[in-house]
Amino acid sequence: MMTDFDLKAFEKRLLSLKAELQALEAASREGSAPVELDQTKVGRLSRMDALQGQAMALELDRRRKIEIQRIDSALSRIESGDFGYCVSCDEEIAPKRLELDPAVPTCIACAEQKEG
Repeated sequence: MMTDFDLKAFEKRLLSLKAELQALEAASREGSAPVELDQTKVGRLSRMDALQGQAMALELDRRRKIEIQRIDSALSRIESGDFGYCVSCDEEIAPKRLELDPAVPTCIACAEQKEG
């Protein structure tokens, strides 16, 4: 079972990760801006590069949002007293697994079952 100290450390780490992701999200807004398609201003290859850059920025933003959702879920589990327990089978999640990824919602057995 998690001690209050462990929970505070995990909560602090999760909040730090969330703040870092939100800062990256704010900084990347420029990269996902609409691409100018005016052929008189920009050549075809430059537009293609810009479109590719925009697509990559949008995908990174999507992944950041998913990770922020995972972190918010983990913070909610801390608040409700369910942190450290698998959301599928309600067994304890190995402490080393939580140290690696404090937002992980499942134990290794359930994660393997889901993948397999």
